[in-house]
Amino acid sequence: MDTPAVDTTALAEQTPDQVQPYAELGLADDEYARIREILGRRPTDAELAMYSVMWSEHCSYKSSKKHLAYFGETTTPEMRSKMLAGIGENAGVVDIGDGWAVTFKVESHNHPSYVEPYQGAATGVGGIVRDILAMGARPLAVADPLRFGPADAPDTRRVLPGVVAGIAGYGNCLGLPNIGGEVVFDPSYAGNPLVNALCVGAMRVEDLHLAHASGVGNKIILFGARTGLDGIGGVSVLASDTFSGDENSGGRKKLPSVQVGDPFTEKVLIECSLELFAKKLVVGIQDLGGAGLACATSELAAAGDGGMHIDLDRVPLRAEGMTPAEILSSESQERMCAVVRPSDVDAFMEVCRKWDVTATVIGEVTDGDRLVIDWHGQTVVDVPPRTVAHQGPVYDRPYARPAEQDDLQADTPDKLARPSTPEELRETLLRMISSPNLASKEWVTQQYDRYVRGNTVLAQPSDSGMIRIDESTGRGVAVATDCNSRYVYLDPYVGTQLALAEAYRNVATSGATPMAVTNCLNFGSPRDPGVMWQFERAVHGLADGCAQLGIPVTGGNVSFYNQTGDKAILPTPVVGVLGVIDDVRRRIPTGIGTEPGESLLLLGETHDEFGGSAWAQVIHDHLGGLPPKVDLERERLLAEILVAGSRDGMISAAHDVSDGGLAQTIVEMALIGQCGARIVLDPDVDPFVQLFSESAGRVLVAVPRTEELRFTEMCSARGLPWRKTGVVDPESNAVEIQDVADFSLDELREAWEGTLPALFA
Repeated sequence: MDTPAVDTTALAEQTPDQVQPYAELGLADDEYARIREILGRRPTDAELAMYSVMWSEHCSYKSSKKHLAYFGETTTPEMRSKMLAGIGENAGVVDIGDGWAVTFKVESHNHPSYVEPYQGAATGVGGIVRDILAMGARPLAVADPLRFGPADAPDTRRVLPGVVAGIAGYGNCLGLPNIGGEVVFDPSYAGNPLVNALCVGAMRVEDLHLAHASGVGNKIILFGARTGLDGIGGVSVLASDTFSGDENSGGRKKLPSVQVGDPFTEKVLIECSLELFAKKLVVGIQDLGGAGLACATSELAAAGDGGMHIDLDRVPLRAEGMTPAEILSSESQERMCAVVRPSDVDAFMEVCRKWDVTATVIGEVTDGDRLVIDWHGQTVVDVPPRTVAHQGPVYDRPYARPAEQDDLQADTPDKLARPSTPEELRETLLRMISSPNLASKEWVTQQYDRYVRGNTVLAQPSDSGMIRIDESTGRGVAVATDCNSRYVYLDPYVGTQLALAEAYRNVATSGATPMAVTNCLNFGSPRDPGVMWQFERAVHGLADGCAQLGIPVTGGNVSFYNQTGDKAILPTPVVGVLGVIDDVRRRIPTGIGTEPGESLLLLGETHDEFGGSAWAQVIHDHLGGLPPKVDLERERLLAEILVAGSRDGMISAAHDVSDGGLAQTIVEMALIGQCGARIVLDPDVDPFVQLFSESAGRVLVAVPRTEELRFTEMCSARGLPWRKTGVVDPESNAVEIQDVADFSLDELREAWEGTLPALFA
């Protein structure tokens, strides 16, 4: 390739009227005009590429930033006291005691996973793992909340197996247990599957690393995989046919593509990075994910105390003739960017050689305030880094409650025919537990290695995943992700608080104390005022709920434009909750069967609440009314009771009551524990309501006979309603619901476990 005769920045000054494909790159007219105003000239092709990807919705949060600020407004000093890093960092970090810190985050990889399910999902796992690594932590486990179109749709049969295989293929090769997540089916996700990925990692408090380039003269080292053409536009808006002009693109197409992952390269990169951290050879660190080098260099420089100079000729490439715009925008996987003191460069390189990781000094920190990037001896980028990384456009999108919301809420399920006879109740239960959303997800989770490394304590199908952090003390953490998008659609504020409440409850059900929150906010187009109303209400619901529970939002992700034409997905703000347990040996399992005669106690209150319920969906294909009420103070009390019961050995099994109601909870506890039970319903309450209501704030616990009095007295003293609902019967091979029906475990297992294999095996 010929070297340009003049710097491209100079050429840009000399050719102000040259037409540039900014619209094809996703930039609006006023955004392009603002870039020209910032630079005092038109941008070079490389600068245009950087601004376009960094000002994309995915990277800049330009439509959501205004609303996300509410998280900061509602976070109290007490909530911040345990946070070591929060919103704005690669991942949130909390102090869990004994010198340990835990970092966790959930992000989306939705659109790439629809285009190419295997690689889209695989690189989603790889990207979130590197976010955790970039904080200085060892990644310990992953979880994947997934949403697909109808389970029997042909396109779901294309997308789901590829997504699951991608998650398994990447995570299993990394040796990271997959301990949780969800699999949900709904017509609104047809063409817009949601593939969210969570990772949790741990480190000593003093080992925390942040993304900043400080110290004039410090070197910028790119290490890991070589940079190629894969992934350009993978999570951003690079959708132009050509780059023309400054960088002599030669008319090559830059079509958006899905990144290609190599888990074995990432595994070595993880171990190499951890050794570099341990030897104190890193001043600042940033992973290369969305927007690639454009993001890493601009964010490191923007967060530092000076400028930065980069020489693109030094970047190791795996494709010939790449232009500066392509090198900067490539989202090739398994790459990291480190800031290193000159005196530590040789030691840094020696560690990389030991792990056979390619490492190259590509630049240094300067004493200016500009990010300057050269290529072939010419300057192709000369920008204020904060304008790229942090000063993108911020939109105050119009939002309004949809006119049809009133009609939606008025369309209650009260008019729907309810089962009343024992035969009808029996048929309803079997139909419910075999429906795709309530059926066992073992076909999916068996493809994941849930117990690799030997520190997994709980995993699917438990309410939350739990891993041991410290083998000497048994200290561990639990994570759960939840969202019932049908509830959120009916009432975004309450529905999001119900998602928070369920994840919070699921963590407490394992015996862990809920401590922090992450989120992945999946919505339709922000240009739709109705969607923005859903988003605004959801953010406020989550922030207010966290403030009431006293646990902070430490970070997360926003994914907009999840829709086909004018049909948006159901609003899906996935909420992840992290909990801490001082000794994993006292965790509470999900399945019953420890000893004969244990009492089954239903904690909480049951009401006639079926708006957005699984029963309304499965039996009547109905969505309308209001979701269940949420009482966060009751959720806090319930969590305290569960943690106390775990600590004092009073609970032998527990399972929250949510989708599908008490019937679903009983069936799952019996099948997971391979143990029978006898259930006695309240004769004064409609059996249908008792079995299928989805009232929040409820958990079914198994309590040893020797602990029943002590436990129930504690509940009564604290004001938590409870009712004895049955007994555990290990000698029985059935679930007997008095005055309703008897179900053999074999019959229940066939109904619960047979659905997904029949659809996808």
